[in-house]
Amino acid sequence: MGVSSGKGRRNDRLVVLGGGAPSRGPGRVWLVGAGPGDPELLTIKALKALQAAEVVVHDGLVSDEILDLAPASARRISVAKRKSRHSYSQDEINRMLVAFALDGLNVVRLKGGDPFIFGRGGEELEACREAGVDCDIVPGVTAALAASASAGAPLTHRGSAQAVTFVTGHAAKGGEPDLDWESLAKANQTVVIYMGLSMAAPIAARLMAAGRAGSTPALIVENASRAAERRLTTTLAGLAEAAANLNGPALLIVGEAMALAREGEGRTEVETLIREARA
Repeated sequence: MGVSSGKGRRNDRLVVLGGGAPSRGPGRVWLVGAGPGDPELLTIKALKALQAAEVVVHDGLVSDEILDLAPASARRISVAKRKSRHSYSQDEINRMLVAFALDGLNVVRLKGGDPFIFGRGGEELEACREAGVDCDIVPGVTAALAASASAGAPLTHRGSAQAVTFVTGHAAKGGEPDLDWESLAKANQTVVIYMGLSMAAPIAARLMAAGRAGSTPALIVENASRAAERRLTTTLAGLAEAAANLNGPALLIVGEAMALAREGEGRTEVETLIREARA
């Protein structure tokens, strides 16, 4: 498996990590949620973990603004996953985290959103436990919360959404997910689909075939919380057409409460000017 040295550069391959007796006390792994992209949505605990990191193993969607909060001396390793293209398998990532920790290093596994919401954090936690490596979890703001907030559309609402369900838009080995469509088709609940942009058409068809009205309000949020955020309001029947011209990363949100959503761009011009003045 390969690792990077410095900021984003990667050596060809690293044959052995760990291998011998550690030269110092045992390290530990921190599974840290980086949030949806806006650095201001990081938790204080996530910031402290980053500032203490000696190795940062990060997702491809984690911004440079957030990565730069780690010490300049910390080694950065990108394990980006984009659709079917993986720089490392999950097993390689697991072994990498364990090996660095056994060498006595403080390792931050930095994940977009929250480590336990479609982030494979559970698999990495299990690998650490099996190897006897201490592992701490730092929750993060998951994309659904940021998307809902920026659009002004609550995921739950006393009058129109008594439940919210997070689902994945892809099966473990690709293709259409195996979900309880009849349950998801019930009215007065919000369904959030992660990684569902390319599957918008079959997902919408499944929900309508199971009884969800095609007129149910729907929202697509691309790049939630980032400067490039884009929001499109539509209906369940129009979901596939609305998603066709987007490239993601994006969330699909279906439910009666999405009638409150605002369409448009992410940050206003005033917000951008304020951020630039603070920089």
